[in-house]
Amino acid sequence: MRQAGRYMAEYRALRAKHTMLEICKTPELALEVTLQPLRLGMDAAILFADILLPLEPMGASFEFAKGEGPVIHHPVRTRADVDRLRICDPEDGLGYVLDAIRLIRKELDGKTPLIGFAGAPFTIASYMIEGGKSSSYQTTKKMMWSEPELFHDLMSKVSEVVRRFLRAQVAAGAQAVQLFDSWVGSLAVEDYRTYVQPHVAHILSDAMTLGVPVIHFGTGTSTLLEAQRDAGGTVIGVDWRTPLDQAWARVGYDKAVQGNLDPLLLLAPRDVAVERARAVLRTAGGRPGHIFNLGHGIVPETPVDTVKAVIDAVHAGV
Repeated sequence: MRQAGRYMAEYRALRAKHTMLEICKTPELALEVTLQPLRLGMDAAILFADILLPLEPMGASFEFAKGEGPVIHHPVRTRADVDRLRICDPEDGLGYVLDAIRLIRKELDGKTPLIGFAGAPFTIASYMIEGGKSSSYQTTKKMMWSEPELFHDLMSKVSEVVRRFLRAQVAAGAQAVQLFDSWVGSLAVEDYRTYVQPHVAHILSDAMTLGVPVIHFGTGTSTLLEAQRDAGGTVIGVDWRTPLDQAWARVGYDKAVQGNLDPLLLLAPRDVAVERARAVLRTAGGRPGHIFNLGHGIVPETPVDTVKAVIDAVHAGV
């Protein structure tokens, strides 16, 4: 989960020279950052990109403001705002991501698989509506409930862009794809099934025809696991709040699961982090179809040596 980042000295050195968007938009730099964590022993590489990259070609410009995260210049809140958004083809405005995938695959030379990804419709739409990060998603939920047609129209546009983007990533060489729904855990099950599930299913039903693993991930989704399963994906991501064995029983053993170490455990004493990683493996019980992973993204303060120790422990097994 976000393998590369500020916990690595190599990445910090690169960020001292380039902005986040410059790295994303320069395939050679995206290649460099994607490869950086592999020295720690990861079993797969994760494309370095950002879930908000489709916003720009859709007509919703944004920037990463220091200390604030992403800031959408003109939040999407009216019928005119939604109507102005374009349904873009991946090669039109996102070609640099596809070029990066091709470069990375060539560099990996078949030795390490590459995972591509995109943001899910609710998470992307909430950024667009709120204008940036939010703790309550108040404006998003207000539109969802008071103007459902407008909300569905926005979600439809976003989901079609994401569907095309994931398909293009696989065509460019991604050997698995993940759909990130980082903020969907703010919704009740009824709201998820009514306002989100149809749009996610539109994406994942197509991705599941491409012959690669399709990971469906969200955070805070302990009440949504069955609905997420029904929306699609061959792998269901599980965050650390739900025991892995309980989550797996709920989604069904015909699905693979990914997870679910609390990323902040990597800040704990190394022996504690290693033991908790082994506990995740014990909970999986050796059943085929478990991808060990963090329950969300790695944080910048994480010691690299602890990451390496956990990876080695996972490779060694319980």
